[in-house]
Amino acid sequence: MNTRSSGILLHLTSLSNRYAIGDLGPSAMAFVDFMVESGQHWWQMLPIGPTGQDNSPYQSISAFAGHPLLVSPDRLVEQGLLKSSDIEFYISCNEGRVNFLAAEGFRHRLLMKAFENFEKNKDRQSELDAFIRAQAYWLEDFALFSAIRKTEGTSDWTQWDQELHTRKPEAVLRAQKYYADDIRYHQFVQWQFSVQFNQLKAYCASKGIGLIGDVPHFVVHQSADVWTHPELFKLDAGGNPTVVAGVPPDYFSKTGQIWGAPVYRWEELAEKNYRRWIQRLQIALSRFDVIRLDHFIGFVRFYEVPAGAKTAVDGQYQSGPGVSFLEALRQDFGPLPFIADNLGVVTPQVTALMDQFQIPGTQVLQFEFALNPGKHPVQSVVYTGTHDNDTTAGWYHNLPSTQRDILQKKLGVSNEEIVWGMIREAFSSEANVAIIPAQDLLVLASGARMNFPGVAKGNWQWRLKSGELSRKLAQRLGSLTLSNGRLQHTSIYSGEKLQAEVVG
Repeated sequence: MNTRSSGILLHLTSLSNRYAIGDLGPSAMAFVDFMVESGQHWWQMLPIGPTGQDNSPYQSISAFAGHPLLVSPDRLVEQGLLKSSDIEFYISCNEGRVNFLAAEGFRHRLLMKAFENFEKNKDRQSELDAFIRAQAYWLEDFALFSAIRKTEGTSDWTQWDQELHTRKPEAVLRAQKYYADDIRYHQFVQWQFSVQFNQLKAYCASKGIGLIGDVPHFVVHQSADVWTHPELFKLDAGGNPTVVAGVPPDYFSKTGQIWGAPVYRWEELAEKNYRRWIQRLQIALSRFDVIRLDHFIGFVRFYEVPAGAKTAVDGQYQSGPGVSFLEALRQDFGPLPFIADNLGVVTPQVTALMDQFQIPGTQVLQFEFALNPGKHPVQSVVYTGTHDNDTTAGWYHNLPSTQRDILQKKLGVSNEEIVWGMIREAFSSEANVAIIPAQDLLVLASGARMNFPGVAKGNWQWRLKSGELSRKLAQRLGSLTLSNGRLQHTSIYSGEKLQAEVVG
Protein backbone atom coordinates (compact mmCIF):
# COMPACT_ATOMS: atom_id res chain seq x y z
CA MET A 1 0.00 0.00 0.00
CA ASN A 2 2.89 2.29 -0.78
CA THR A 3 1.21 3.90 -3.80
CA ARG A 4 -0.90 7.02 -3.37
CA SER A 5 -4.40 5.74 -4.06
CA SER A 6 -7.97 5.61 -2.79
CA GLY A 7 -10.94 3.31 -2.50
CA ILE A 8 -14.40 2.62 -1.16
CA LEU A 9 -15.64 0.77 1.92
CA LEU A 10 -18.69 -1.30 0.99
CA HIS A 11 -19.71 -4.67 2.36
CA LEU A 12 -20.90 -7.38 -0.04
CA THR A 13 -24.27 -7.61 1.70
CA SER A 14 -24.81 -3.91 0.92
CA LEU A 15 -24.76 -4.37 -2.84
CA SER A 16 -28.02 -3.76 -4.69
CA ASN A 17 -29.52 -6.69 -6.59
CA ARG A 18 -32.81 -8.51 -7.18
CA TYR A 19 -32.68 -10.41 -3.91
CA ALA A 20 -32.97 -9.78 -0.18
CA ILE A 21 -29.21 -9.43 0.27
CA GLY A 22 -26.14 -8.41 -1.75
CA ASP A 23 -23.93 -11.25 -2.95
CA LEU A 24 -21.08 -12.35 -5.22
CA GLY A 25 -23.16 -12.07 -8.38
CA PRO A 26 -23.35 -9.53 -11.22
CA SER A 27 -23.86 -6.57 -8.85
CA ALA A 28 -20.38 -7.17 -7.41
CA MET A 29 -18.87 -6.97 -10.90
CA ALA A 30 -20.90 -3.83 -11.59
CA PHE A 31 -19.48 -2.23 -8.46
CA VAL A 32 -15.97 -3.02 -9.68
CA ASP A 33 -16.84 -1.25 -12.94
CA PHE A 34 -17.99 1.80 -10.94
CA MET A 35 -14.70 1.81 -9.07
CA VAL A 36 -12.73 1.74 -12.31
CA GLU A 37 -14.90 4.50 -13.74
CA SER A 38 -14.26 6.68 -10.71
CA GLY A 39 -10.50 5.99 -10.61
CA GLN A 40 -10.49 3.98 -7.38
CA HIS A 41 -8.00 1.25 -6.55
CA TRP A 42 -9.18 -0.42 -3.32
CA TRP A 43 -12.43 -2.18 -2.47
CA GLN A 44 -12.61 -2.73 1.27
CA MET A 45 -15.15 -5.19 2.70
CA LEU A 46 -16.19 -6.22 6.19
CA PRO A 47 -15.58 -9.84 7.31
CA ILE A 48 -17.20 -12.38 4.97
CA GLY A 49 -17.67 -15.35 7.32
CA PRO A 50 -21.01 -16.99 8.17
CA THR A 51 -22.68 -14.84 10.80
CA GLY A 52 -24.32 -16.03 13.97
CA GLN A 53 -26.55 -14.13 16.31
CA ASP A 54 -27.59 -10.60 15.29
CA ASN A 55 -25.94 -10.97 11.82
CA SER A 56 -22.73 -9.26 12.86
CA PRO A 57 -19.87 -10.02 10.45
CA TYR A 58 -17.55 -9.69 13.46
CA GLN A 59 -19.29 -12.62 15.19
CA SER A 60 -18.85 -15.52 12.81
CA ILE A 61 -19.36 -19.21 13.53
CA SER A 62 -16.16 -19.89 11.57
CA ALA A 63 -12.85 -18.08 11.19
CA PHE A 64 -12.32 -19.81 7.83
CA ALA A 65 -15.65 -20.35 6.06
CA GLY A 66 -17.46 -18.00 3.69
CA HIS A 67 -21.02 -16.84 4.29
CA PRO A 68 -23.55 -19.04 2.39
CA LEU A 69 -25.82 -16.00 1.93
CA LEU A 70 -23.14 -14.44 -0.28
CA VAL A 71 -23.33 -17.28 -2.82
CA SER A 72 -25.05 -15.84 -5.89
CA PRO A 73 -28.11 -17.58 -7.37
CA ASP A 74 -27.28 -16.00 -10.74
CA ARG A 75 -23.85 -17.65 -10.74
CA LEU A 76 -25.46 -21.00 -9.91
CA VAL A 77 -27.68 -20.57 -12.96
CA GLU A 78 -24.65 -19.73 -15.11
CA GLN A 79 -22.98 -22.97 -13.99
CA GLY A 80 -26.05 -25.01 -14.87
CA LEU A 81 -26.69 -25.94 -11.24
CA LEU A 82 -30.02 -24.10 -11.27
CA LYS A 83 -32.49 -23.09 -13.96
CA SER A 84 -33.65 -19.51 -14.42
CA SER A 85 -37.13 -20.63 -13.41
CA ASP A 86 -35.73 -21.87 -10.08
CA ILE A 87 -34.81 -18.37 -8.94
CA GLU A 88 -37.75 -16.34 -10.25
CA PHE A 89 -39.93 -17.09 -7.23
CA TYR A 90 -37.22 -15.87 -4.85
CA ILE A 91 -36.63 -12.48 -6.43
CA SER A 92 -37.52 -10.15 -3.57
CA CYS A 93 -35.46 -6.98 -3.56
CA ASN A 94 -35.73 -4.90 -0.40
CA GLU A 95 -34.62 -1.41 -1.48
CA GLY A 96 -32.10 0.07 0.86
CA ARG A 97 -32.22 -2.67 3.52
CA VAL A 98 -30.98 -6.24 3.89
CA ASN A 99 -33.64 -8.75 4.93
CA PHE A 100 -31.53 -11.42 6.62
CA LEU A 101 -34.49 -13.63 7.55
CA ALA A 102 -35.86 -13.77 4.01
CA ALA A 103 -32.37 -14.19 2.58
CA GLU A 104 -31.57 -17.15 4.80
CA GLY A 105 -34.78 -18.96 3.95
CA PHE A 106 -34.64 -18.70 0.17
CA ARG A 107 -30.86 -19.00 -0.19
CA HIS A 108 -30.80 -22.30 1.73
CA ARG A 109 -33.54 -23.75 -0.47
CA LEU A 110 -31.74 -22.67 -3.63
CA LEU A 111 -28.40 -24.00 -2.43
CA MET A 112 -29.97 -27.33 -1.51
CA LYS A 113 -31.56 -27.60 -4.95
CA ALA A 114 -28.25 -26.72 -6.61
CA PHE A 115 -26.52 -29.37 -4.49
CA GLU A 116 -29.06 -32.02 -5.46
CA ASN A 117 -28.58 -31.17 -9.14
CA PHE A 118 -24.81 -31.29 -8.67
CA GLU A 119 -24.94 -34.74 -7.08
CA LYS A 120 -26.94 -36.09 -10.02
CA ASN A 121 -24.29 -34.93 -12.47
CA LYS A 122 -20.84 -36.47 -12.00
CA ASP A 123 -18.99 -34.08 -14.36
CA ARG A 124 -17.59 -31.77 -11.66
CA GLN A 125 -17.37 -34.11 -8.68
CA SER A 126 -13.58 -34.16 -8.95
CA GLU A 127 -13.48 -30.35 -8.52
CA LEU A 128 -15.38 -30.54 -5.25
CA ASP A 129 -13.30 -33.50 -4.07
CA ALA A 130 -10.07 -31.60 -4.76
CA PHE A 131 -11.39 -28.58 -2.83
CA ILE A 132 -12.33 -30.78 0.13
CA ARG A 133 -8.85 -32.31 0.25
CA ALA A 134 -7.11 -28.92 0.01
CA GLN A 135 -9.26 -27.33 2.75
CA ALA A 136 -9.61 -30.36 5.00
CA TYR A 137 -7.75 -28.72 7.91
CA TRP A 138 -10.79 -26.53 8.62
CA LEU A 139 -13.58 -27.66 6.29
CA GLU A 140 -14.02 -31.13 7.77
CA ASP A 141 -14.75 -29.79 11.25
CA PHE A 142 -16.81 -26.85 10.03
CA ALA A 143 -19.06 -29.05 7.87
CA LEU A 144 -19.61 -31.47 10.77
CA PHE A 145 -20.26 -28.56 13.16
CA SER A 146 -22.84 -27.13 10.73
CA ALA A 147 -24.60 -30.48 10.34
CA ILE A 148 -24.81 -31.11 14.10
CA ARG A 149 -25.84 -27.50 14.71
CA LYS A 150 -28.88 -27.95 12.46
CA THR A 151 -30.00 -31.15 14.19
CA GLU A 152 -29.38 -29.86 17.72
CA GLY A 153 -31.06 -26.54 16.93
CA THR A 154 -28.25 -24.50 18.47
CA SER A 155 -24.67 -23.40 17.84
CA ASP A 156 -23.98 -23.69 21.56
CA TRP A 157 -21.94 -26.88 21.42
CA THR A 158 -21.83 -27.08 25.23
CA GLN A 159 -25.53 -28.04 25.03
CA TRP A 160 -24.96 -30.92 22.60
CA ASP A 161 -24.70 -34.58 23.47
CA GLN A 162 -21.84 -34.92 25.97
CA GLU A 163 -19.68 -37.11 23.74
CA LEU A 164 -20.00 -34.70 20.80
CA HIS A 165 -19.57 -31.72 23.09
CA THR A 166 -16.22 -33.10 24.24
CA ARG A 167 -15.34 -34.50 20.79
CA LYS A 168 -14.80 -38.09 21.82
CA PRO A 169 -13.05 -39.65 18.78
CA GLU A 170 -15.55 -42.51 18.43
CA ALA A 171 -18.48 -40.07 18.70
CA VAL A 172 -16.99 -37.83 16.00
CA LEU A 173 -16.52 -40.84 13.69
CA ARG A 174 -20.14 -41.93 14.23
CA ALA A 175 -21.35 -38.39 13.53
CA GLN A 176 -19.29 -38.15 10.35
CA LYS A 177 -20.96 -41.29 9.03
CA TYR A 178 -24.45 -40.33 10.22
CA TYR A 179 -24.26 -36.79 8.78
CA ALA A 180 -22.33 -37.74 5.64
CA ASP A 181 -24.90 -36.22 3.23
CA ASP A 182 -25.26 -33.00 5.25
CA ILE A 183 -21.49 -32.71 5.55
CA ARG A 184 -21.07 -32.96 1.78
CA TYR A 185 -23.78 -30.33 1.31
CA HIS A 186 -21.89 -27.83 3.53
CA GLN A 187 -18.66 -28.68 1.72
CA PHE A 188 -20.43 -28.02 -1.58
CA VAL A 189 -21.63 -24.61 -0.37
CA GLN A 190 -18.11 -23.63 0.70
CA TRP A 191 -16.76 -24.81 -2.64
CA GLN A 192 -19.28 -22.65 -4.45
CA PHE A 193 -18.38 -19.69 -2.26
CA SER A 194 -14.73 -20.22 -3.20
CA VAL A 195 -15.51 -20.58 -6.92
CA GLN A 196 -17.57 -17.39 -6.96
CA PHE A 197 -15.17 -15.37 -4.80
CA ASN A 198 -12.24 -16.40 -6.98
CA GLN A 199 -14.22 -15.29 -10.01
CA LEU A 200 -14.76 -11.86 -8.43
CA LYS A 201 -11.11 -11.60 -7.38
CA ALA A 202 -9.93 -12.43 -10.90
CA TYR A 203 -12.24 -9.76 -12.32
CA CYS A 204 -10.89 -7.22 -9.82
CA ALA A 205 -7.31 -8.11 -10.74
CA SER A 206 -8.09 -7.72 -14.45
CA LYS A 207 -9.37 -4.19 -13.73
CA GLY A 208 -6.54 -3.17 -11.41
CA ILE A 209 -8.72 -3.26 -8.29
CA GLY A 210 -7.20 -4.48 -5.02
CA LEU A 211 -9.32 -6.16 -2.36
CA ILE A 212 -9.01 -5.29 1.33
CA GLY A 213 -10.46 -7.87 3.70
CA ASP A 214 -11.12 -7.75 7.42
CA VAL A 215 -10.16 -10.39 10.00
CA PRO A 216 -11.93 -10.10 13.37
CA HIS A 217 -9.57 -10.35 16.31
CA PHE A 218 -11.76 -12.73 18.30
CA VAL A 219 -13.96 -15.68 17.39
CA VAL A 220 -17.30 -16.33 19.06
CA HIS A 221 -17.77 -19.06 21.62
CA GLN A 222 -20.52 -20.76 19.62
CA SER A 223 -18.24 -21.43 16.68
CA ALA A 224 -16.63 -24.39 14.97
CA ASP A 225 -13.23 -23.00 15.96
CA VAL A 226 -13.80 -23.03 19.72
CA TRP A 227 -15.55 -26.40 19.57
CA THR A 228 -12.64 -27.86 17.62
CA HIS A 229 -9.80 -26.23 19.61
CA PRO A 230 -11.07 -25.44 23.13
CA GLU A 231 -7.49 -25.67 24.45
CA LEU A 232 -6.69 -22.36 22.70
CA PHE A 233 -9.22 -20.38 24.75
CA LYS A 234 -9.81 -19.53 28.42
CA LEU A 235 -12.64 -21.96 29.16
CA ASP A 236 -13.77 -23.87 32.24
CA ALA A 237 -14.18 -27.65 32.49
CA GLY A 238 -17.64 -27.42 30.94
CA GLY A 239 -16.35 -25.54 27.90
CA ASN A 240 -17.74 -22.15 28.93
CA PRO A 241 -15.62 -18.96 28.99
CA THR A 242 -14.16 -17.92 32.32
CA VAL A 243 -13.50 -14.44 30.93
CA VAL A 244 -14.71 -12.69 27.78
CA ALA A 245 -13.30 -9.99 25.56
CA GLY A 246 -14.37 -6.38 25.71
CA VAL A 247 -13.16 -2.80 25.92
CA PRO A 248 -13.16 -0.36 28.84
CA PRO A 249 -15.34 2.78 28.88
CA ASP A 250 -14.57 4.89 25.80
CA TYR A 251 -15.97 7.20 23.10
CA PHE A 252 -18.69 4.70 22.19
CA SER A 253 -19.86 3.63 25.67
CA LYS A 254 -19.56 5.03 29.18
CA THR A 255 -19.61 1.55 30.71
CA GLY A 256 -17.40 -0.07 28.09
CA GLN A 257 -18.38 -2.92 25.83
CA ILE A 258 -18.67 -6.64 26.50
CA TRP A 259 -18.08 -8.49 23.24
CA GLY A 260 -18.74 -11.90 24.77
CA ALA A 261 -16.05 -13.72 22.79
CA PRO A 262 -13.71 -16.09 24.64
CA VAL A 263 -10.18 -14.86 25.23
CA TYR A 264 -7.17 -16.59 23.68
CA ARG A 265 -4.63 -18.60 25.63
CA TRP A 266 -1.75 -16.90 23.86
CA GLU A 267 0.84 -19.02 25.62
CA GLU A 268 -0.77 -22.14 24.12
CA LEU A 269 -0.86 -20.56 20.67
CA ALA A 270 2.80 -19.55 21.02
CA GLU A 271 3.82 -23.13 21.84
CA LYS A 272 2.34 -24.17 18.49
CA ASN A 273 4.04 -21.25 16.71
CA TYR A 274 0.65 -19.53 16.25
CA ARG A 275 -0.27 -22.18 13.66
CA ARG A 276 -4.04 -21.64 13.87
CA TRP A 277 -3.73 -17.89 13.39
CA ILE A 278 -1.33 -18.37 10.48
CA GLN A 279 -3.75 -20.79 8.79
CA ARG A 280 -6.54 -18.29 9.32
CA LEU A 281 -4.57 -15.49 7.69
CA GLN A 282 -3.43 -17.76 4.86
CA ILE A 283 -7.00 -18.36 3.75
CA ALA A 284 -7.83 -14.67 4.18
CA LEU A 285 -4.89 -13.70 1.95
CA SER A 286 -5.95 -16.26 -0.64
CA ARG A 287 -9.08 -14.12 -1.01
CA PHE A 288 -7.77 -10.60 -0.41
CA ASP A 289 -4.69 -8.58 -1.31
CA VAL A 290 -4.49 -6.78 2.03
CA ILE A 291 -6.04 -7.58 5.39
CA ARG A 292 -7.28 -5.16 8.04
CA LEU A 293 -6.38 -6.65 11.43
CA ASP A 294 -9.33 -5.81 13.62
CA HIS A 295 -8.54 -4.59 17.15
CA PHE A 296 -4.80 -4.54 16.51
CA ILE A 297 -4.10 -3.23 19.99
CA GLY A 298 -5.21 -6.65 21.27
CA PHE A 299 -1.91 -8.08 20.04
CA VAL A 300 -0.14 -5.81 22.55
CA ARG A 301 -2.69 -5.94 25.36
CA PHE A 302 -6.28 -7.10 25.54
CA TYR A 303 -9.13 -6.32 27.91
CA GLU A 304 -10.90 -9.23 29.57
CA VAL A 305 -14.06 -9.11 31.64
CA PRO A 306 -15.26 -11.83 34.06
CA ALA A 307 -17.87 -14.02 32.38
CA GLY A 308 -21.34 -12.98 33.52
CA ALA A 309 -20.42 -9.36 34.27
CA LYS A 310 -23.10 -6.80 33.38
CA THR A 311 -20.67 -4.07 32.30
CA ALA A 312 -17.02 -3.89 31.28
CA VAL A 313 -16.08 -1.48 34.06
CA ASP A 314 -14.42 -4.16 36.22
CA GLY A 315 -12.33 -5.76 33.48
CA GLN A 316 -8.57 -5.74 33.30
CA TYR A 317 -5.82 -5.64 30.71
CA GLN A 318 -3.62 -8.65 29.96
CA SER A 319 -0.50 -8.79 27.80
CA GLY A 320 -0.82 -9.93 24.18
CA PRO A 321 1.79 -11.83 22.12
CA GLY A 322 3.34 -8.72 20.54
CA VAL A 323 6.59 -9.11 18.64
CA SER A 324 6.73 -12.92 18.76
CA PHE A 325 3.37 -13.22 16.99
CA LEU A 326 4.15 -10.77 14.20
CA GLU A 327 7.62 -12.24 13.75
CA ALA A 328 6.01 -15.67 13.23
CA LEU A 329 3.72 -14.10 10.63
CA ARG A 330 6.62 -12.39 8.87
CA GLN A 331 8.50 -15.68 8.65
CA ASP A 332 5.50 -17.16 6.87
CA PHE A 333 4.28 -14.21 4.75
CA GLY A 334 7.35 -12.01 4.30
CA PRO A 335 6.44 -8.29 4.26
CA LEU A 336 3.15 -8.11 6.14
CA PRO A 337 0.18 -7.09 3.92
CA PHE A 338 -1.87 -5.71 6.80
CA ILE A 339 -3.64 -2.56 7.97
CA ALA A 340 -3.78 -2.08 11.74
CA ASP A 341 -7.10 -1.16 13.27
CA ASN A 342 -5.29 0.81 15.95
CA LEU A 343 -8.30 2.79 17.13
CA GLY A 344 -8.80 3.08 20.85
CA VAL A 345 -6.20 3.59 23.55
CA VAL A 346 -3.00 3.46 21.50
CA THR A 347 -0.01 2.96 23.77
CA PRO A 348 3.62 3.60 22.73
CA GLN A 349 4.04 -0.18 22.54
CA VAL A 350 1.31 -0.39 19.87
CA THR A 351 2.95 2.33 17.81
CA ALA A 352 6.37 0.71 18.19
CA LEU A 353 5.00 -2.67 17.02
CA MET A 354 3.43 -1.10 13.94
CA ASP A 355 6.64 0.75 13.14
CA GLN A 356 8.82 -2.33 13.62
CA PHE A 357 6.77 -4.37 11.16
CA GLN A 358 5.88 -1.43 8.87
CA ILE A 359 2.13 -1.89 9.25
CA PRO A 360 0.08 1.21 8.34
CA GLY A 361 -2.38 2.46 10.91
CA THR A 362 -5.88 3.89 10.69
CA GLN A 363 -6.82 7.59 10.76
CA VAL A 364 -10.50 8.59 11.14
CA LEU A 365 -11.41 12.21 10.39
CA GLN A 366 -14.58 12.18 12.48
CA PHE A 367 -12.50 11.43 15.57
CA GLU A 368 -9.78 13.87 14.64
CA PHE A 369 -12.08 16.81 14.04
CA ALA A 370 -13.39 16.42 17.57
CA LEU A 371 -9.83 17.41 18.53
CA ASN A 372 -7.28 19.15 16.36
CA PRO A 373 -6.27 17.08 13.33
CA GLY A 374 -2.63 17.09 12.43
CA LYS A 375 -0.65 15.65 9.54
CA HIS A 376 -1.17 11.98 8.81
CA PRO A 377 1.77 9.59 8.46
CA VAL A 378 2.40 8.69 4.82
CA GLN A 379 2.23 5.04 5.85
CA SER A 380 -1.39 5.11 6.99
CA VAL A 381 -4.96 4.76 5.75
CA VAL A 382 -7.35 7.66 6.27
CA TYR A 383 -11.14 7.32 6.47
CA THR A 384 -13.92 9.83 6.90
CA GLY A 385 -15.56 7.22 9.14
CA THR A 386 -15.72 3.46 9.62
CA HIS A 387 -18.47 0.85 9.91
CA ASP A 388 -18.70 1.70 13.63
CA ASN A 389 -19.17 5.43 13.06
CA ASP A 390 -22.28 7.37 12.19
CA THR A 391 -22.35 8.47 8.57
CA THR A 392 -20.48 11.76 8.14
CA ALA A 393 -23.75 13.55 7.37
CA GLY A 394 -25.31 12.12 10.54
CA TRP A 395 -22.22 12.90 12.60
CA TYR A 396 -22.18 16.51 11.37
CA HIS A 397 -25.89 16.95 12.03
CA ASN A 398 -25.40 15.89 15.66
CA LEU A 399 -22.50 18.27 16.34
CA PRO A 400 -23.17 21.38 18.44
CA SER A 401 -23.80 24.41 16.22
CA THR A 402 -20.54 26.05 17.28
CA GLN A 403 -18.55 23.02 16.17
CA ARG A 404 -20.45 22.90 12.88
CA ASP A 405 -19.48 26.52 12.25
CA ILE A 406 -15.82 25.82 13.04
CA LEU A 407 -15.81 22.81 10.73
CA GLN A 408 -17.35 24.78 7.85
CA LYS A 409 -14.67 27.45 8.19
CA LYS A 410 -11.85 24.93 8.42
CA LEU A 411 -13.01 23.03 5.33
CA GLY A 412 -14.07 26.16 3.46
CA VAL A 413 -17.45 24.76 2.47
CA SER A 414 -21.11 25.51 3.04
CA ASN A 415 -23.40 23.45 5.24
CA GLU A 416 -24.65 21.47 2.22
CA GLU A 417 -21.13 20.52 1.05
CA ILE A 418 -19.71 19.47 4.41
CA VAL A 419 -19.57 15.73 3.59
CA TRP A 420 -17.71 16.24 0.33
CA GLY A 421 -15.50 18.71 2.16
CA MET A 422 -14.55 15.87 4.51
CA ILE A 423 -13.99 13.54 1.56
CA ARG A 424 -11.72 16.14 -0.03
CA GLU A 425 -9.86 16.48 3.27
CA ALA A 426 -9.25 12.71 3.28
CA PHE A 427 -8.10 12.70 -0.35
CA SER A 428 -5.73 15.63 0.20
CA SER A 429 -4.18 13.92 3.23
CA GLU A 430 -0.52 12.90 3.25
CA ALA A 431 -1.67 9.31 3.92
CA ASN A 432 -0.89 6.94 1.06
CA VAL A 433 -4.41 5.52 1.04
CA ALA A 434 -7.80 7.18 1.50
CA ILE A 435 -10.94 5.03 1.93
CA ILE A 436 -14.46 6.46 1.88
CA PRO A 437 -17.56 4.56 3.06
CA ALA A 438 -20.13 4.34 0.25
CA GLN A 439 -22.70 6.04 2.51
CA ASP A 440 -20.55 9.16 2.63
CA LEU A 441 -20.15 9.27 -1.16
CA LEU A 442 -23.95 9.33 -1.29
CA VAL A 443 -24.20 11.91 1.57
CA LEU A 444 -26.60 9.67 3.50
CA ALA A 445 -27.95 10.52 6.95
CA SER A 446 -27.79 8.44 10.14
CA GLY A 447 -30.39 5.97 8.88
CA ALA A 448 -27.68 4.51 6.64
CA ARG A 449 -25.33 3.81 9.54
CA MET A 450 -23.92 0.27 9.38
CA ASN A 451 -23.36 -0.43 13.07
CA PHE A 452 -24.00 1.14 16.45
CA PRO A 453 -21.42 -0.31 18.90
CA GLY A 454 -22.97 -1.58 22.09
CA VAL A 455 -26.41 -2.06 20.48
CA ALA A 456 -27.03 -5.70 19.53
CA LYS A 457 -30.12 -5.45 17.33
CA GLY A 458 -30.86 -3.70 14.05
CA ASN A 459 -27.34 -3.31 12.67
CA TRP A 460 -25.65 -4.36 9.40
CA GLN A 461 -28.82 -3.84 7.33
CA TRP A 462 -28.01 -0.87 5.11
CA ARG A 463 -27.66 -1.51 1.39
CA LEU A 464 -27.51 0.46 -1.83
CA LYS A 465 -30.58 1.34 -3.83
CA SER A 466 -30.62 0.65 -7.54
CA GLY A 467 -28.94 3.38 -9.58
CA GLU A 468 -27.40 5.27 -6.65
CA LEU A 469 -23.85 4.75 -7.92
CA SER A 470 -24.40 6.97 -10.95
CA ARG A 471 -22.09 8.07 -13.73
CA LYS A 472 -22.31 11.62 -12.36
CA LEU A 473 -21.05 10.40 -8.98
CA ALA A 474 -18.22 8.49 -10.68
CA GLN A 475 -17.17 11.64 -12.52
CA ARG A 476 -17.15 13.73 -9.35
CA LEU A 477 -15.17 11.14 -7.43
CA GLY A 478 -12.81 10.60 -10.36
CA SER A 479 -12.10 14.31 -10.61
CA LEU A 480 -11.29 14.53 -6.91
CA THR A 481 -9.09 11.44 -7.21
CA LEU A 482 -7.10 12.92 -10.08
CA SER A 483 -6.67 16.35 -8.51
CA ASN A 484 -5.20 14.77 -5.37
CA GLY A 485 -2.77 12.49 -7.18
CA ARG A 486 -4.59 9.29 -6.33
CA LEU A 487 -5.79 8.21 -9.79
CA GLN A 488 -5.02 4.59 -10.62
CA HIS A 489 -7.13 4.06 -13.75
CA THR A 490 -7.47 6.03 -16.96
CA SER A 491 -9.24 3.42 -19.07
CA ILE A 492 -12.68 5.00 -18.75
CA TYR A 493 -11.85 8.71 -18.64
CA SER A 494 -8.64 10.06 -20.07
CA GLY A 495 -6.55 12.19 -17.77
CA GLU A 496 -7.26 15.15 -20.03
CA LYS A 497 -11.01 14.76 -19.68
CA LEU A 498 -10.85 14.43 -15.91
CA GLN A 499 -8.48 17.40 -15.72
CA ALA A 500 -10.94 19.45 -17.76
CA GLU A 501 -13.70 18.51 -15.31
CA VAL A 502 -11.52 19.58 -12.39
CA VAL A 503 -10.72 22.91 -13.99
CA GLY A 504 -14.29 23.41 -15.14
